[in-house]
Amino acid sequence: MNKPEPGSDFWNERFADEQYAYGKAPNSFVKETLAAIESRGKVLFPAEGEGRNAVYAAIKGWDVHAFDTSSEGRRKALELADEYGVIIQYDLYSYTEFNEENTYDLIVAIFNHMPPSVRAEVHRKYVRALKPGGLMILEGFNKKQLGNTSGGPKSLDMLLDIQTLQEDFSELNLDKLTETTRVLSEGPFHSGHAELIQFIGTKNE
Repeated sequence: MNKPEPGSDFWNERFADEQYAYGKAPNSFVKETLAAIESRGKVLFPAEGEGRNAVYAAIKGWDVHAFDTSSEGRRKALELADEYGVIIQYDLYSYTEFNEENTYDLIVAIFNHMPPSVRAEVHRKYVRALKPGGLMILEGFNKKQLGNTSGGPKSLDMLLDIQTLQEDFSELNLDKLTETTRVLSEGPFHSGHAELIQFIGTKNE
């Protein structure tokens, strides 16, 4: 049986503390990839939690939209945006409720882990939500992460691998798909040696 995706109660409890669970600094892959994009447009951050990546994108001039199920995550994301003097649109809904088409120039999915029962369809929704020529960026824990203490799901079927992402994003032109090892220092819940997977794909014009 698949382990269920943690619900809003789980994430509200994690984000209730005033300390940011994953820090205030953006994910390093987000920084790296956004730096390589010359144009600015409309970007979506699904399951954005406390807003560290969304706020960074707003600082860099993007029109930022985000969603999550956690009201505590949203609260802290908006507080972080105020701290940096930027505006982000942040809505409260789940992966399965998300449904847009040809809307975003960029979608950035960072540690968006979910059960296989919904994952493939959610990834297809991301593709549909991209404008022609839009870019999909994803980073998550790969299956080698199981057993590490640096974060991520504790069920193998919620971790990612190359074949899964190739299948889920087969409609996109593949720009990057690689497994990598990094030492995370992203707040108390992402700390230490981690096995990651990174994906970049472009939607046909």
